[in-house]
Parts: sequence; structure tokens; C-alpha cells
Amino acid sequence: MTIDGFLPLSPPRFHVLLALAEGDKHGYAILKDVGKLSGGKVRFSASTLYSVMDRLEEDGLIEESASRPDPSLDDERRRYFRLTRRGTQVASAEAERLEGVLAAARARHLTRLPKRSKA
Repeated sequence: MTIDGFLPLSPPRFHVLLALAEGDKHGYAILKDVGKLSGGKVRFSASTLYSVMDRLEEDGLIEESASRPDPSLDDERRRYFRLTRRGTQVASAEAERLEGVLAAARARHLTRLPKRSKA
């Protein structure tokens, strides 16, 4: 499948890719990062997260990471994931697509632009 064949991404899929763009993470860290990135506006359950991650892994957008933190600092049962090259490409393509959507919304005066102070 081409990169464009993955688009548009569902919000949960895109948020997981965004969280992993910063580096390898386990599921709970992804959930926390999604909440942080969205200002608490995007939240989903662990079962939703793992369902989304299973599909992303099947699509070759993420993979389990072989690197692990020091065992004394981590739970050995955790599975860590990272973006694949294709996952990075898809996330970038989705970000560009969303920039275009936002530009169109701004052109139609559908967003609140920050007020500029008079200098």
C-alpha cells in the first residue's frame, strides 16, 4: 500500500504515531503522552490503545522495540514499540494533510486566529 493509502488516519492512530515520534514507549507511556499532547482532550482506554497498536503493527507502521531500559528501572513485562520508517512517513503525510485542512478552515474564517497586538 502507498503512503496515501493509509490516509486519512483516525485520531487514535495518529495520536499513537505522534506519541511514538518522540521515541520508543510502552503502552501506558503512550496513553499518558496522548493525553499530554492533546491537552487532555483525547483519551482512550487501554483496550482501545492495544487494538489500535495491533492494527498499526499489522500495517507495518510500528514494531516492537528490541531495546529496553535498565531492568532495575522498568517492568520486564512491558512491551516497547517504535515507529517504523513507513510509520514516520505516514505520520508526516497525515500532518501535512491536516495542515492543508486547517489552512482551508482558516481561509473560510472557521478558526479563531490569535489576535495580533498593535505595534
